[in-house]
Amino acid sequence: MYRSGVMMAWNVFKFCTALRGLGSIMILLVLGVVGVSYYAVVITNYGPALAAGGVDTLQALAVLISFHCLLVMLLWSYFSVVFTDPGSVPSSWRPTMDEERGDADPLTASEFQSDTESRGIRYCRKCNQLKPPRCHHCSICGRCVLKMDHHCVWVVNCVGALNYKYFLLFLLYTFLETSLVALSLLPHFIAFFSDGEIPGTPGTLATTFLAFVLNLAFALSVLGFLIMHISMVAANTTTIEAYEKKATPKWRYDLGRKRNFEQVFGMDKRYWFIPSYSEEDLRRMPALQGLEYPSKPDLSPQEF
Repeated sequence: MYRSGVMMAWNVFKFCTALRGLGSIMILLVLGVVGVSYYAVVITNYGPALAAGGVDTLQALAVLISFHCLLVMLLWSYFSVVFTDPGSVPSSWRPTMDEERGDADPLTASEFQSDTESRGIRYCRKCNQLKPPRCHHCSICGRCVLKMDHHCVWVVNCVGALNYKYFLLFLLYTFLETSLVALSLLPHFIAFFSDGEIPGTPGTLATTFLAFVLNLAFALSVLGFLIMHISMVAANTTTIEAYEKKATPKWRYDLGRKRNFEQVFGMDKRYWFIPSYSEEDLRRMPALQGLEYPSKPDLSPQEF
């Protein structure tokens, strides 16, 4: 029995290590899809069309400008997710008085000690530290992550309090970019199966075909994830919490759609669609990170 437990722990460790190594491959895969799409759209098809003149030139210019703008935002958001720490538990963090009175986190009440004086205080046995509300331990990263949503192998990082906005923007711009590529290459894809003569070498035709199929597949798959995460932002929940709070009748962190959105994207509208926060929003980071319980619903948005 003991040996089987040891073997299971060892296998899980090997699995987590493999996922960390897989993430580096995923980054190369993302860059590979971007490279194939760039070659098919810019180099092969719409770049040369700029010299055609007339309507073809205007159409090519519109596609190329849109393609490059979305590509910049996609890569900016992507590498922001990759290189931004999702949120670590500060060494100086201590529970608030509400927690010490036993105002337990509804998601993890079963983890609390039976002592009524400390039943609202969570403790991670793996990290040997206290766990703030909405904090979870990631077995792949080997640490606790604030307001953890999930570990994403595509970005070789956890998605948590500090990079969740960047992850959502990455999904948004990936959907827009892949949809644009698929639509712009659709006429060439249809021509690929027509009986007429198609300009280009077999290599460029194959690249166009591959880019269309890949971008269409990514657009459809990312759309589902985007819709799911938009619904979770509206309810101020995460992927982990959405699974664990099924038995919770009222979600304590739901402050209304407007304030739920602002807790992820910030108060400054100028920063909503770029992977960055204003200085004012950075000062509200304790609430954003999940280090504090939510304010009462009747408070102004500035106090979240």
